[in-house]
Amino acid sequence: MGETIAAFGEALWDILPSGPVLGGAPLNFAYRAGSLGHRGVIISRLGRDDLGRRARSQIESLGMETDYVQWDDTHATGTVPVVLDVNGIPDFTINEDVAYDYIEKTEAMVMLARRADCLCFGTLVQRTMVSRKTLSALLDSFNGRYRLADINLRKKCYTEETVKASVVSADILKMNDAEALEISRMYGLAADTVPSVVSALMQKTDLTYCVVTLGPRGVFAASGGGEMVYLPTYHVDVVDTCGSGDAFTAGFIHTVLKGGSMQEACRYGNALGALVAGQNGATQPVAPEQIEALMAAGRPDQVEPTLVEYDAWES
Repeated sequence: MGETIAAFGEALWDILPSGPVLGGAPLNFAYRAGSLGHRGVIISRLGRDDLGRRARSQIESLGMETDYVQWDDTHATGTVPVVLDVNGIPDFTINEDVAYDYIEKTEAMVMLARRADCLCFGTLVQRTMVSRKTLSALLDSFNGRYRLADINLRKKCYTEETVKASVVSADILKMNDAEALEISRMYGLAADTVPSVVSALMQKTDLTYCVVTLGPRGVFAASGGGEMVYLPTYHVDVVDTCGSGDAFTAGFIHTVLKGGSMQEACRYGNALGALVAGQNGATQPVAPEQIEALMAAGRPDQVEPTLVEYDAWES
């Protein structure tokens, strides 16, 4: 088995028009990391209710560990009604005061964080003090290579304090273009384009990588060494984009943990994310052969014209 990649946060049910689908960004990410040959571990909490029992059973059926998934006798399992627009882009309504808001620190959890190669977290799970304090303890215990903040700003579920604390705690920051502009506003940066926001943010932090996904237009990334790259993504017929960003993140960290370059990590993440966007739900299987085949198909045809000067496809 490969490296240990732990993800702290929400395990929940996305209530899609087609029915409930198990999700939550940390769970999706941990599943994808596991599918790439790593030990992908979710740290979360479920209500001791029907949805919680179904979630735990499905997590097991995905081949994932449940040792770090707690039971909650007071709070319900998290649910998120999702509405998809005509392009398959989701709009979330996130229910509050649910089980993953109350993840309790355990010694086993601390040991996992201490031995992990990567610890991934976001902002949603930090909306309550209980889970926030547990995350802080795990970050303090972490001795591995990358603390990965997949910022995932959800309406009414983050504060400037939790966002800035997440950025400070991270070695890798991953966000989308809308989140980049929101973070620019929080930091008072005189920047209104993705490259200018990333450049200004890198100057203010000790980040190793800052990665901005651009949906169908690809990804922009920068390293602490000053390198900046843009890579277009691959065309697929979009079914829904739930979990595609989490798949990108898994592909990215998979590649850098294996010693790949930032460009290679972006290219691999793009391919995996595109394949997930082409299927229903966030945890349908994607075979490594599918990823390689899509990457071998050649240069994508959809390019963001404002970022061509950073285009690293041939490098």
